[in-house]
Formats: sequence, structure tokens, C-alpha cells
Amino acid sequence: MARKHSKYDPYDHLPQEDAPATAPVLCWLCGRATGKTIVWHHPIPKSRGGRDVVPMHSICQQTLIANFTNSELQRHGLEVAGLLENPNIRKFVDWVANKDPDFTAAVTKKQR
Repeated sequence: MARKHSKYDPYDHLPQEDAPATAPVLCWLCGRATGKTIVWHHPIPKSRGGRDVVPMHSICQQTLIANFTNSELQRHGLEVAGLLENPNIRKFVDWVANKDPDFTAAVTKKQR
């Protein structure tokens, strides 16, 4: 006698719901789609009264932290254009533009 349901999937009798396609979350700094790991970054540091958070790749956040102090980040606020005027950040964003969303690499230490 044939089985009504698969013996391997006990839930195959339930209606299948297709997961709705969600729009990818874009990185605040580089504009690429984020991968599996999303870092929620405070553009204005919490120590300086910042409350807003933005999604970023971990490598993008590490690069910001390595190139700016908290007071410099506070001055730029939520404006990405001001950060991209820095030659180190512009060079980084151009370099990382064609990388995989989950790409990570070592970031140089703070130049102070």
C-alpha cells in the first residue's frame, strides 16, 4: 500500500508558504548589500550622545574606527559624503566595491 505522505518529511501535509523576498540591507558607508553579518554602527558615537544606528559591514566599521576619532565622527554626523572626502576612506570604498558581501580582511591600526 502506498503512503499518503513522505516518511521523511512529517510536515509535508502543511501548506507551503513561500518566504517573501526581502530587499537586501545596504551598508551605510559603501552602499553594498550586507551579507549574513550586519553590524549596527553608531555614526555619532554613544559617548558623544549618538542614538541612531546604521547597518554596516564589519570591515567598513573597522575602517571608520581606524581612520577617525570619536570627535571627528561626531562632527560628520549622519553625512556619509563628509566621510568619503577622506582619501583613505574613498580608496577603501573603491577597493571593497567589487568584494563579496561577507568579505573580511585585516584593517590597519589607528594612525595617531
